[in-house]
Amino acid sequence: AMELLRRYARARAPVLILGETGTGKELAARTLHYLGPHHGGPFVPVNCAALPDTLLESELFGHRRGAFTNAHRDQPGLIEAADGGTLFLDEVDSLSPKAQAALLRFLQEGRFRPVGGRTERTAQVSIVAASNVSLEELVQAGRFRRDLFYRLDVARVVLPPLRERPDDIPLLADHFLRHFHHLYGEGPVCFSEGVLAWMQRYDWPGNIRELENFVHREFLKAEGLVICAEPDRATDGDARCEQWEDFGTARRRVVETFERQYLQRLMAYCQGNVSQAARLVGKERRALGRLLKKHGIDRRRFLPRSKPGDGSGARNNPPGPEPGSPLNRCP
Repeated sequence: AMELLRRYARARAPVLILGETGTGKELAARTLHYLGPHHGGPFVPVNCAALPDTLLESELFGHRRGAFTNAHRDQPGLIEAADGGTLFLDEVDSLSPKAQAALLRFLQEGRFRPVGGRTERTAQVSIVAASNVSLEELVQAGRFRRDLFYRLDVARVVLPPLRERPDDIPLLADHFLRHFHHLYGEGPVCFSEGVLAWMQRYDWPGNIRELENFVHREFLKAEGLVICAEPDRATDGDARCEQWEDFGTARRRVVETFERQYLQRLMAYCQGNVSQAARLVGKERRALGRLLKKHGIDRRRFLPRSKPGDGSGARNNPPGPEPGSPLNRCP
């Protein structure tokens, strides 16, 4: 999907992004915009489900003063606002028949007329549309215009649900955890192996949005540097069909996961002190540094927060975990 986004970003052809709710369709649309030649222009997101028929043309194309009651001044529409940039039509499947016809005219001609205006105008706009349902099925059911579908479906990107890419889950979870650690300035810095294993078994019906909310909640609940407790709503997941991979690939994936989780716990315990960590596990400091770099682990995330006026070198000799601390409870 990311490779297709990079390719499609080179042109101004309409792009249709499909995927379940929470898979990151707006982020994909922003990727198309900011990687493309029109990145200097505006990015205008539109929730099509919120466009009422009574104000549809005014919202899309703008209006002129006096065009209707309370039209006290000229008002540009969303298409004019996106001129030179990207118009992102989210939930495009929810457009009414009237809205579909209005949008189709603009896509066919590249021209529009503001409500109450006498002259047509043009706008250079890249169109990106998104839907969490199959537009082909809506076309077959007569609920979506076939000609509009063909106009939008020039280039297509399908974002897979999170349950189909479990190897992405630890990466995304770590990204969200670093975000909340930076946002709040304190709190846990890694997950235990048990929590990560549960996350890769869980189906995540809400996809990445649900994962982000889960990490946020567990971050706020955690009492130590490591999130150890599996949630009450954990599911077994063993009933799903096994998808076997070749032995070498499976072994490399397991080793990489072990190394990343081990290094995160180690740096959390040693509070970011690489020399202390190397002595503790009997490894040469440079070799440990290379492993940290390999897995993108920044030791600065684990440094203790210094108190005002505290000039002591407390970082160099981190204390061991107290009895009952989260580090002792982790496997």
